[in-house]
Amino acid sequence: MAEEKQKHRFVPLDSYAEYSESEMVQRAQDFYEQIKRRRTVREFSNRPVSRQVIDQCILSAGTAPNGANQQPWHFAVVSDAEVKSKIRQAAEEEEREFYNGRAPQDWLDALAPLGTDQNKPFLEIAPYLIVIFSKPHELDSDGNRVKNYYANESVGIATGMLITALHHCGLATLTHTPSPMKFLNQVLDRPANERPFVVLVVGRPASDAKVPVISKKPLDAITSDH
Repeated sequence: MAEEKQKHRFVPLDSYAEYSESEMVQRAQDFYEQIKRRRTVREFSNRPVSRQVIDQCILSAGTAPNGANQQPWHFAVVSDAEVKSKIRQAAEEEEREFYNGRAPQDWLDALAPLGTDQNKPFLEIAPYLIVIFSKPHELDSDGNRVKNYYANESVGIATGMLITALHHCGLATLTHTPSPMKFLNQVLDRPANERPFVVLVVGRPASDAKVPVISKKPLDAITSDH
């Protein structure tokens, strides 16, 4: 085991910042107060957003923990109006099939209080779509498949960090998952080893945006002590 470790380069951990117990509690409370303001938005403004903000948030997402540090993700940033229109047309075609026959009734019943339907104007209105791809495997120089471990779990963590980073900057988001999503490979010219994971709609909420009245489960409903 010692010989195996010597094959890899290790350096001292110098980025860790330690806080007192009271500071930790305060930071945890402050973060909760900020993050609990986050709401999924379906009505967006077309006001422009600096690409620098988007890039910095993606860099934050790229620090996410992931299997064997293989970083099995790709973030396709879409701002071109024509490309957004193509994505909307293809997504709404899939959504029409979903809402008009493919979705089981219990799933439609669960969605009903949120007021969603097959119309997705936000895909064109919001200044950015970030299409996040998961890469279950890579291709080496000889075209052989090289497996990425825990790809979906890793991409899910990175997506959550991206949503949090964008919220921290004052931007609203919507996670959109038309099913199936394979059309995104074609529209965005992404390789076959990448699988669409989610379309993240990003921008400022419309001035008259409304959100459904919902609540989150309390701590004692989502935790247990052992």
